[in-house]
Amino acid sequence: MRKILKKFEMTIVFLLKTVMYALLFLTFFYLFSLRDWQILTISRTMAITVVGFIFVEVVMTSIYGAYDIGKRKSKPIIFSVSLATIITDLFTYLLLQIMNTNPNNNASFRLENIWILILVVVIQLFIIVCMTYMGNYVFFVINPPEKCVVITDCQDNLNKLAAGINHYKKQYQITKVLDYRTEDILKKIRPADTVFMYNVPTEIRTQITDYCYRSLINVYYNPEISDVVELNSKHVMLDDVSLVGEDFKDLTLEQKFLKRTLDILLSLFCILLTSPIFAICALAVKLDDGGHVFFTQKRATRGGVVFKMIKFRTMKENVENYSAKQDDDRITRVGRVLRKYRLDEIPQLFNILFGKMSFVGPRPEMLSNVYSYTKELPEFRYRLRVKAGLTGYAQINGKYNTSPKDKLILDLMYIESYSVWKDLQLLFQTAIVLLKSEDSTEGFKELGDCGIKGDFKDE
Repeated sequence: MRKILKKFEMTIVFLLKTVMYALLFLTFFYLFSLRDWQILTISRTMAITVVGFIFVEVVMTSIYGAYDIGKRKSKPIIFSVSLATIITDLFTYLLLQIMNTNPNNNASFRLENIWILILVVVIQLFIIVCMTYMGNYVFFVINPPEKCVVITDCQDNLNKLAAGINHYKKQYQITKVLDYRTEDILKKIRPADTVFMYNVPTEIRTQITDYCYRSLINVYYNPEISDVVELNSKHVMLDDVSLVGEDFKDLTLEQKFLKRTLDILLSLFCILLTSPIFAICALAVKLDDGGHVFFTQKRATRGGVVFKMIKFRTMKENVENYSAKQDDDRITRVGRVLRKYRLDEIPQLFNILFGKMSFVGPRPEMLSNVYSYTKELPEFRYRLRVKAGLTGYAQINGKYNTSPKDKLILDLMYIESYSVWKDLQLLFQTAIVLLKSEDSTEGFKELGDCGIKGDFKDE
């Protein structure tokens, strides 16, 4: 039975996606048609609302993530699809109310039938939850976990990589652990479906990748700086000579203008929107221990220029200043809440407005961290090619305690593939970070034992 299902795997996944998105669409338009019959008849209202719903759903799905069963766990899929669908519902609802503002219906703009919108969202969430759990169940019935070989250089890196793989036990099963210096390593990975490599020298990594390509084995590895640079490369032909070109340039004048304009407009809007929250947070910090409301610290931005970052104070006064740890006793009671929901970052909107920071960019690190990280990783200075940001690729996809090298890779991926559309995507994705605050604000802690041992050599 499993073999028969495997044969039609792509068709089954496509049908599940089609059914789910069709149900979401029909739920919205059927329920609203009970009061607005024109959205299900050939009319201008129908055309505009249908096109609006489909367009916004596609855009939001490209930002937050699609119904990609088999690739992600059920909860992240439910979260991202639900968020995309709710935003789509709100946009289409407002569009429908605008279309209803005419001499034959409402003389002025009104928000009608909000109870239908609430009912639509509840039913759609139920559909998303059911279809996601069912979709992943069907997918993993068809596809048993891939047999994985992990190749790395030491037990600590094995712990780190294995901890990540073990989050996806339905997708991957670690069957073998190898030191990259193992003799005849290619023969030992032959039975694997997938190979994971971490901190393997480029020369050996290339040999293993070539073998995996010939043998149709999936391969994953942590990128080096050269790999990030190649992400934005292009194919060039010089007569009949095939080359890969990499143009290293700063942001264009148009990109700088659009980025700065977006920063000014959005920071002004957010300052006005969050002003009540700003006042409540300031009062809470003051009442908690009577100390200063704000915390300022020198940070580095574009070109190594030093500026004063301002945040709500979340730690006790007159304590030693270093990066937060797990269960850090320097953090105040109010500070824990502010940090959990990123409310301590609100005053940085003024840094953005005055041009010291941008909304999107590498996280502004403490000067002591910049010095120590650059000493260990000279390439760390490359992230200072753009302004420091309130949010960014590393802040969204990484954690507070992500290693400096992994943060650097994420920041360079953003810099090398910069576009205004990428900034807009990251701004929308920041909403997800705010709602999964436990992971994103997790402090530094000791790396635990993954329970898997490897026989690693000392160099």
